[in-house]
Amino acid sequence: MPPDSQQTDRNLTLKDAVLEAMFEEMESDQNVILIGEDVGTAGGVFKQTKGLFKTFGADRVIDTPISESAIFGLAVGAAMAGSRPIIEVMFGDFLTLVMDQLVNQAAKVHYMSAGGFNVPLVLRTGIGVGGNLGPQHSQSLHGWLAHIPGLKVVMPSSASDAKGLFKAAVRDNNPVIFMEDRMTYNLKEQVPEDEHVIPLGSAEVKREGADVSIYAVTRSVHTALAAAEHLQVKNVSAEVVDLRTLAPLDVETIVASVQKTGRALVLDGGYQSFGITSEIAATIGELAFDYLDAPVMRLAAPDVPVPFSPALETMTVPNAEQVVAKVTEMYGGLG
Repeated sequence: MPPDSQQTDRNLTLKDAVLEAMFEEMESDQNVILIGEDVGTAGGVFKQTKGLFKTFGADRVIDTPISESAIFGLAVGAAMAGSRPIIEVMFGDFLTLVMDQLVNQAAKVHYMSAGGFNVPLVLRTGIGVGGNLGPQHSQSLHGWLAHIPGLKVVMPSSASDAKGLFKAAVRDNNPVIFMEDRMTYNLKEQVPEDEHVIPLGSAEVKREGADVSIYAVTRSVHTALAAAEHLQVKNVSAEVVDLRTLAPLDVETIVASVQKTGRALVLDGGYQSFGITSEIAATIGELAFDYLDAPVMRLAAPDVPVPFSPALETMTVPNAEQVVAKVTEMYGGLG
C-alpha cells in the first residue's frame, strides 16, 4: 500500500486514491501491469505512481521510451495475450498519438474476432486547463473518445469516486479511458478503507435540488456545486448530477433528475461544439421534453485553443458566475 494511504482518517487526495487503487489491484491480480513514461523509478511526472516500482519491480512497472504510439500498441497486444495493462499517457493531448491503435484496434478487436479476443486495458491520462501549459497540454478531448463504440470513458470528480471507478476499470474486460482533471489531483475526501468498487455507467446526484438540474463531469462538478450555493441565495434550488462516466452513460439518472426539476443546464470543461453538452442536451430533449419548463442550456469551454497567457487561460474555463448567469437566463431574470 502507498505510505500516504495509511493515515487513520482516510482523508486522501484524488491522486493518492487512484494510486491506492493501483496498489490494491496489482496486489490482487498478477496480470495487472503498469506501462508508461517515467512511471517507474521516477514515480510519475506528477508522482502519481510513487512506490509502485519499488513494490512490484521492473517486470510489472515498465518504463518506456517516449513513444505513445509504441506504448499503446504494446499494451493492446499484452491485453490480448492475457495481461491487464494500465497505460499512463501524461497529457490527454497526447491521445492523438495513439488514436489508430485505440480506435481501430483496441475498440474493435472483440467485435472483429467474434468475441475471440478481449482488450482489458486502462488508459489513464490527465486533462484540463491549468498551470499555463499552453494549447498542446491543456485540452479535454473526452468527447472524441465517448463517440467511439467499444470504448468506455470514465471521468471522476472526487477521491472516493476515483478509487472506486478505477478499480472497476481495471477489472473490466473492455478498453477503458480514465481521464482525470489535473486540477483535481489534490482535492481531498474521505475514502473507504474496505473494498470499494463503483460500477461503470452510474451517475450520482452530488446535491439534491428541486428547481434546476446541472449535469457535469470532473472539475466542472465542483464549479456546479459552487454555483448551486450562489443560486440558493437567489431562492433557486439546484440539483448537481455528476455523470462520472460518459460511456456507458447513465441515461436513467439524467432523465429522472430533470423530470423532478423541469430545467437543465449541461456544464463541461471541454469544447462546446459537437461535445458532450450537445449529447446530454439532446438526450434530455428526446426523453424528457414534456417535463421541461425551459429550453435545455449549455455551458462549456469556448472553441479556441487554450492560451498560454495566465490572464487569457482562465477565460477558457467555465466558472460559477457563468453558471448562475445561465440559470438566471432560464428564469428570465432573478431578483
